[in-house]
Amino acid sequence: MIRVLVVDDQPLIRQAVADILAVHDDLDVIGTAADGREAIAEASRLRPDVVLMDIRMPEVDGIRATEVICADPGSDEMRVLVLTTFEEEEYVVSALRAGASGFIGKGAEPDDIARAVRAVHAGDTLLSPVATRALISRYVMPASGLRAAGVPAELSGLTEREVEVLLLVARGRSNQELAEQLFISPHTAKTHVNRIMSKVGAHDRAQLVILAYESGLLAPGE
Repeated sequence: MIRVLVVDDQPLIRQAVADILAVHDDLDVIGTAADGREAIAEASRLRPDVVLMDIRMPEVDGIRATEVICADPGSDEMRVLVLTTFEEEEYVVSALRAGASGFIGKGAEPDDIARAVRAVHAGDTLLSPVATRALISRYVMPASGLRAAGVPAELSGLTEREVEVLLLVARGRSNQELAEQLFISPHTAKTHVNRIMSKVGAHDRAQLVILAYESGLLAPGE
């Protein structure tokens, strides 16, 4: 059973999301919060597996709340999934930097929200198509630029194939898509991703996205 905390400043949305998740036998909404301050307190008290977090809220916003929750030494197994109407680039990057493991729009289908909760709980990064496009359009360096720049020093411990996999992960590719693009099995793709996370000390795939950006592997596109 995946234990979920739903955070949103609008009561109707909180209830709607809770109702969406309640129809799934493997998802259990154990609490709700109306703002970031309450989210921090409830996450500390309830220790959910996944926090479904809004961004724009009074008092403490969702990005700050995510940062505090993810910095808690006892939150290693806790994941934050941002659920918001605001999928602009600055929010995507800020949420991932704060420690969020996923980003999905409130316009998503109910089953997609449930799948997103399962995905981040399993340790995957989940970015909605809109969020992925926002991130890529600003930060992804063209392949020719990458070849010219070489591999950043922070990633020097990775093999050439692992750098290739990291770049695809940062572009939002799933393990299945990695496998199809690289002509390998999904199991091998997952093994590559896990090995990369181990080498660079990443908590999950979202941290790989941030590492790729901050190391210079991804840079503003032309």
